[in-house]
Amino acid sequence: MKKVLGIVLGGGAGTRLYPLTKLRAKPAVPLAGKYRLIDIPISNCINSDIYKIYVLTQFNSASLNRHLNRSYVFSGFRDGFVEVLAAQQTKDNPGWFQGTADAVRQYLSLLQDWDVDQYIILSGDHLYRMDYAKFIQHHRDTNADITLSVVPIDDKRASSFGLMKIDNEGRIIDFSEKPKGEDLKKMEVDTTVLGLTPEEAQKNPFIASMGIYVFNKQVLIDLLEKDPNQTDFGKEVIPGSAEEYKLQAYLYQGYWEDIGTIEAFYHANLALTQQPNPAFSFYDDKAPIYTRGRHLPPTKMVNCTITESMISEGCILKESKIHHSILGIRSRVETDCSIEDTMIMGADLYESSEERSLLKAKGGIPIGIGSGSTIRRAIVDKNARIGNNVLIVNKDRIEESNREDEGFYIRSGIVVVLKNSTIPDNTVI
Repeated sequence: MKKVLGIVLGGGAGTRLYPLTKLRAKPAVPLAGKYRLIDIPISNCINSDIYKIYVLTQFNSASLNRHLNRSYVFSGFRDGFVEVLAAQQTKDNPGWFQGTADAVRQYLSLLQDWDVDQYIILSGDHLYRMDYAKFIQHHRDTNADITLSVVPIDDKRASSFGLMKIDNEGRIIDFSEKPKGEDLKKMEVDTTVLGLTPEEAQKNPFIASMGIYVFNKQVLIDLLEKDPNQTDFGKEVIPGSAEEYKLQAYLYQGYWEDIGTIEAFYHANLALTQQPNPAFSFYDDKAPIYTRGRHLPPTKMVNCTITESMISEGCILKESKIHHSILGIRSRVETDCSIEDTMIMGADLYESSEERSLLKAKGGIPIGIGSGSTIRRAIVDKNARIGNNVLIVNKDRIEESNREDEGFYIRSGIVVVLKNSTIPDNTVI
């Protein structure tokens, strides 16, 4: 894999994940209590022996850059790096990235200087574990110009994805973006060609793109230079190349989830707490998910009842009940709290006992969850200050609401408490 360069698309403004992307780039959004979304594709690269990795982004990239610099420092004996390429204005490109393909195009002069045979292009907001080496080997074995990683899906979900048709050799011959009705019916394929059993193929007669691509080096260069007006890989560049180039499908059958919306992000995180076997597990010593080593102390729990939950390191929890929840690093929960179906992202720092006492004496609220508070079906972003006897339960069953001035949003019925926000004592949401 020394002849492969990894390119992770950091995404645009992350509007579907707002307000989690208000102060950070989408790939920097915390995941599973101690990771960030960007750790998934980078860990997959490292586990696949791909060590030259660029991350393209343009919005709120400071925390992402800091995380990558602190997390991924390779040995001097290995020709590897993880580096952010942020949108920049040049004489030839005076504007922002206009899409996934345009982002790569604006850095093409840098990318083509590398002595590689293939580029693997990845997304920064998916949760999955994949051996890219097998993906790239399939690309080479089939003499493809471009290979797309695809997942088999059923007719209930098919209309939400970009679909493809393949011939008997797995070559892609047609595309359709989120088809419905008769157009959807036309996109049915025999997925046994890709290795599914007849029973599996009958249940999943469609194939959808994962947004993961392998390009031969010169093919990508030629396509991006050919038409500067084509700004998106999935909608323009790849469908437009089907007649001239050989496009191949690679079937991925493991767990894969697009977590680019608040609802999907929330459910994917809480699904990690399932027992005994969650759909995706971080407990795999053969293909670990890497992140920044923080050297935090063990979590301290005083007379707590904790069920079906994941508690990260460095937390302090006192006499509370926590069920089906994830608590991020440095989370602090005071006495007599009830937390259920909730993701708490934790904190970036500790406040000493003296600081907390002084803050309370001045009428302020320390970082963490105050005594007597109840939180259900919520996401609490980092460094949030939740007062005493706060009730966050979406009591009116509101689906969507923008209450930024009060420190929270509601998305798909999920209360999202903003990063660094303060929720006063006795507040009811």
